[in-house]
Amino acid sequence: MTRPPAYKWAFAPRFRRHAFGWRSQPAVQRVREAAAEIQKVARKDPALAAAGAVLFLEKVSPALEQVDSSSGAIGTAVNHAIETCARIISEAPVNDETRDRWLDRLWEAHQNDQIPYIERLADYWGELCASRDRASAWANRLLGTIETVWNPNRKPGDYFHGTIACLSALFHAGRHEELIALLERAPFSLWHYREWGVRALAAMGRKAEAIRYAEASRGLNDNPVAIARACEEILLSSGLTNEAYTRYAIAANQGATYLATFRAIANKYPTPGPAKILDDLVASTPGQEGKWFAAAKDAGLYDEAIALAQRTPCDPRTLTRAARDFAAAQPRFAVEAGLAALRWIAAGHGYEITGVDVLAACSSTLAAARNGGWIDEIEGRIRALTAGPRSTAKDLIAASLGARTNS
Repeated sequence: MTRPPAYKWAFAPRFRRHAFGWRSQPAVQRVREAAAEIQKVARKDPALAAAGAVLFLEKVSPALEQVDSSSGAIGTAVNHAIETCARIISEAPVNDETRDRWLDRLWEAHQNDQIPYIERLADYWGELCASRDRASAWANRLLGTIETVWNPNRKPGDYFHGTIACLSALFHAGRHEELIALLERAPFSLWHYREWGVRALAAMGRKAEAIRYAEASRGLNDNPVAIARACEEILLSSGLTNEAYTRYAIAANQGATYLATFRAIANKYPTPGPAKILDDLVASTPGQEGKWFAAAKDAGLYDEAIALAQRTPCDPRTLTRAARDFAAAQPRFAVEAGLAALRWIAAGHGYEITGVDVLAACSSTLAAARNGGWIDEIEGRIRALTAGPRSTAKDLIAASLGARTNS
């Protein structure tokens, strides 16, 4: 009987050893494409997709060894791909022989990971085993090395790359008490280890103890955001929403921007309301009130937004965009946002502000003023910003005002 031809993965030939040199952007793109290809196949053939995921995880680290990872973009892309691949592999409907072969291949790839790029694969090891018995067998396979490395008489610098994989396997095998006892013997208090203890306690229903265990993990090697997220999740799963918000919401939901942080908390906690959430966030960052302007605007809290923008510096371009976008719908808000932009420019704030930025702020402010019928008042307030000692910024504002009023 003729065998069907092997599936040809488009990503496979692109991930040769050192395929990308030092360039990170092409590597990021190829990693994303590979993950997308595997996901597409998974919709029709989960087992084939899992085989492709194993192949990708074997090839990705050698291909990226020389890539410049200083920006963090490639690491982020690979971590997302690992998460995708781990889920597909763990859910694949395959026989025991196939899964055991995959795990052996993945373990070898993890051992040979030099940079390392696929270190996080260990976090999913228990899930990759797909059964308690297999997870338990892998835990037994790795425990002896951990016990040697964690022995009080160990050599300085001893380290076992399979520690997290073993903890994950113990957890998914349901050996929770054994997992916690093992962690008590760890020579260092690392959150990356102790988070498995938190999970084990929570899985056994000992949620209050799990939170205390997490809090006791704070220290030199902690991860405060991860600890807060773990505790928040436990409280939310227990229905203690108010306590979760009060104790952990702000620390656990830090986004890349102030606006992202506000949105994350508002989406998770609708009960306090946007105004209360905003007040709490502002109070958590004294001296940076202006940076919450966009969050207040996004929530429709226009008066609060202007008050914040007037208290401490806010990016003039952000204020100008608000003045432009709300000139018709909210002219008073738009005027005050534009004036705040000009005020901070006049005070020397803003990154590489040019005449174009000043003209845009002035133009948007005056457009909103015309919509509200306050043009004379607002022109006077803009002129007032140029009073006092001369500066380049003030000269630009005066010139922009003159250009707009004479046009």
